[in-house]
Amino acid sequence: MFTLGRFHKRERGYSGRTMAYTPAENFPELLESMKRAAAALRDAGVPYMLGGVAPRGGPPTEHDVDFFVRPEHAEQALDALVAAGMTAERPPEAWLLKAWDGDMLIDLIHSPAGGIVDDGYFERSEEMEVAAQRLPVAALGDVLTAKLMALNEQDPDLSSVLELARSLREQIDWDFVRAHTADSPFARAFFTLVEELGVVEPPETTVVRTAGGDAEDSPL
Repeated sequence: MFTLGRFHKRERGYSGRTMAYTPAENFPELLESMKRAAAALRDAGVPYMLGGVAPRGGPPTEHDVDFFVRPEHAEQALDALVAAGMTAERPPEAWLLKAWDGDMLIDLIHSPAGGIVDDGYFERSEEMEVAAQRLPVAALGDVLTAKLMALNEQDPDLSSVLELARSLREQIDWDFVRAHTADSPFARAFFTLVEELGVVEPPETTVVRTAGGDAEDSPL
């Protein structure tokens, strides 16, 4: 359940002990904005999923609330939030729309790095209890994939994805994430790091014979 005080992360060394995350002071307001936005989208008939990792026990958001919607529903979703009293914002980034609920920011993500929100996102989502409501929640594999594919030379910071991996590693479909981030050098650097730290096991390899008879390791 997505409530204050229910967030934990593993300590360094992965001893099995946990420690609580301390939510930001504005977290109760973010929760209320999340509930208002979810209700507005539901009442407008807009298919959506809650993004982020806090519903699954990861670090709580401090800045905004993410919703995933299909590209063809993005404008309808924004209209629904405006009808609920929020203020629309159209950022220069082409992959999302935004709405302000007072000082709280709602992100409507429709085309994250690595691919658009499509039927697969919804098929992999799961209905969960979030702040005493049943809401569709995006799969962690999709959330982590989007975060990894967003890394670039201007923003190469791995700290947030590393924290996500450490706190929720048992819940992540690592084969899915590897397959969907294989083209990103930053994702490959991330996997090297988490493998060296013992967070994730390296993929199994098999010996492949080249045309010249040499043996090469290749991921299964």
